[in-house]
Amino acid sequence: MSDTYSMAGLLDIMRRLRDPDGGCPWDVEQTFKTIAPYTIEEAYEVDEAIRANDMDALKDELGDLLFQAVFHSQMAEEAGHFTFADVVQGVSEKMVRRHPHVFGKADIATADAQTSAWEIQKAKERALKAKEQGQTASALDGVSISLPALLRAMKLQKRAARVGFDWPQTSDVLDKLQEEARELVEAAQNNTDVAHIKEEVGDLLFVMANLARHLAIDPEEALRGTNAKFERRFHRIEALLAQQGRTPSQSSLEEMDTLWNQAKIEEKAAQ
Repeated sequence: MSDTYSMAGLLDIMRRLRDPDGGCPWDVEQTFKTIAPYTIEEAYEVDEAIRANDMDALKDELGDLLFQAVFHSQMAEEAGHFTFADVVQGVSEKMVRRHPHVFGKADIATADAQTSAWEIQKAKERALKAKEQGQTASALDGVSISLPALLRAMKLQKRAARVGFDWPQTSDVLDKLQEEARELVEAAQNNTDVAHIKEEVGDLLFVMANLARHLAIDPEEALRGTNAKFERRFHRIEALLAQQGRTPSQSSLEEMDTLWNQAKIEEKAAQ
């Protein structure tokens, strides 16, 4: 294999792209902030390829995601922060440290036990980092603010639950869900200011995430399924209307609701 298509070659490609003298103008002007959205997008495209079980696409998307790591590392090296080699060393040390049952003498027999040990080790690392920075460690440290809000809610709740701040029974969460729903309805009916209604919507979504956690359901996955179901049924409405030479905008809500119910019946019959 040519060195051009090795890891060293990829790093060299990135250096040339960022070279102010003869590099790519677009690549040269990028910053961590401008590249970050592309990094997130590439991660989602990796997820999409996995869900589609498309291995050719997954290979391509993993390459794109790797290139994002190379891009950020090159910018960091230029600014004197760290190099790609530092990134590799750091993650290697972290993986060895967090898998003492593989690289040390610890005895961890199950995946659940490993998950528990992993979280304990991460908590120790967060506490050490806080101490080095002269801060007091929090159980919520390290939950990225850039995560999708629903996923971040789950992670915050899990962290709080580990230190005992959690409802003991799922029924307690259901009671809280009804309470938050009533408060939202009241705020909307009373024409409360938008900021208050927004807060109540957030409270309801937060409790929904908590309920999903108690039921051992991934709320992101559940919502993806509902999104797909909505798309599927709405496409069926469009198809049924097209048979009549019409579009949704040329139909009433009552007509579309009838067709929605028809689509539901068809789906159940096909199952």
